[in-house]
Amino acid sequence: MKRRIVFLSILIAFLYSCGSSNNGELVGVPDRKEWFEADPYGMVFIPMGSFNMGPNDQDVPFGLTATTKTVSIDPFWMDITEITNNEYRQFVYWVRDSIARQLLGEDLPDKFLITQDKEGNEIDPPYLNWDEDIEWDNPEYKPILEQMFLVSNERFFRKNEIDSRKLWYDYMWIDLKQAAKSTNRWNHDTQSYSGEVIDAKGKRKAIQSRADFIMTDKLPIYPDTLVWMAEFTYSYNEPLTRNYFWHTAFDNYPVVGVNWRQAQAFSVWRTQLLNNYLAQRGEPSVQDYRLPTEAEWEYAARGGLALSAFPWGGPYTRNNTGCFIANFKPLRGNYGDDGGNRTLEVGKYAPNDYGLYDMAGNVAEWTSNAFDESAYQITHDLNPDFKYNALADDPPAMKRKVVRGGSWKDISYYLQVGTRTYEYQDTTKSYIGFRCVRSYMGRDAADWDSSNFN
Repeated sequence: MKRRIVFLSILIAFLYSCGSSNNGELVGVPDRKEWFEADPYGMVFIPMGSFNMGPNDQDVPFGLTATTKTVSIDPFWMDITEITNNEYRQFVYWVRDSIARQLLGEDLPDKFLITQDKEGNEIDPPYLNWDEDIEWDNPEYKPILEQMFLVSNERFFRKNEIDSRKLWYDYMWIDLKQAAKSTNRWNHDTQSYSGEVIDAKGKRKAIQSRADFIMTDKLPIYPDTLVWMAEFTYSYNEPLTRNYFWHTAFDNYPVVGVNWRQAQAFSVWRTQLLNNYLAQRGEPSVQDYRLPTEAEWEYAARGGLALSAFPWGGPYTRNNTGCFIANFKPLRGNYGDDGGNRTLEVGKYAPNDYGLYDMAGNVAEWTSNAFDESAYQITHDLNPDFKYNALADDPPAMKRKVVRGGSWKDISYYLQVGTRTYEYQDTTKSYIGFRCVRSYMGRDAADWDSSNFN
């Protein structure tokens, strides 16, 4: 009798487990794995908050590029320093190696291409095999890779070097801004799209499918090393032109000569680099790396100090002992009184209260936003964000992007946290770099509990 009771109990439990386990109640999807966001390497956490966005001092006469506006910002992660030469070089080397693997894969697909998945199904197009090392001196590989190098008449003292003009990066992203427009939404009645989209090349086209919101672009990603000479008339800067990006002495200096589009491409590559690693470990992907919005940049630069003109909190550019506390142009004709004539290694000066280095001086920084004098008036007061996809035939004024922070060649006014200026998205400068941010995926109140609100 006992055996029959035990058997019936097991049978009932088994049947119950095979059916609905929620007993008809709303309990959500079961077996959702709990997720915790680890601190991103090289980044600091910027908590949510609100602040008065805009200048704390008089604007440049007749500039009128900013007013004061109270805004709120969601939490995010931000790079502690600007992207360095060595960090950007990782991007350049990845692009170089991916191009090499593509070329080698055409002749040696078994080595450099992955054509089947684990189940034996064909992959089309195939993946690059990153587990196979590239032996640049291998006699079998040399004839294939020769097209990546300078032709013989362009070599200096016969030095065989990679042709940096051939380092192009193909990438893609989803333009959610355009997809969210009411005129671009899917019409369930007509079962079609009726709007138009601006593609990555700045051309308008009618929307045919969801694929039109996937932007694809291809651009050269090697920094413009000639900026050190092109921007200065009658000035000797050849050593920096030859050495600044590639020499190990400058590894920890901020990368320059990178335009806005290249900074955007770097952010996409950085996102995929991490997400591909996480996918191999069976872990979920993270939020995208990206350039900060203008509001995020200013909020982070202030370091939680509401009314300070500079990231360090005071109204002056000297400390109590009379020393300059940022890398800029402190005196007429005297660039080096602050410790450096041009850029310096990142993190040489004290950080702000959020732990961010060089938010004023060293190099100015690209943000993700388009520049418009009326941006503060038209943007929302929650996470302000003004973007514009410049058309190919737009005037230069429509291709302006906001630059913040001031640089080694700027006077102190441009170092102020509320000062905004711009450069054109396709230009490169010896005084503009960038850093990345990543949106925080936790609770807005930064893991507060209810006792914080009592």
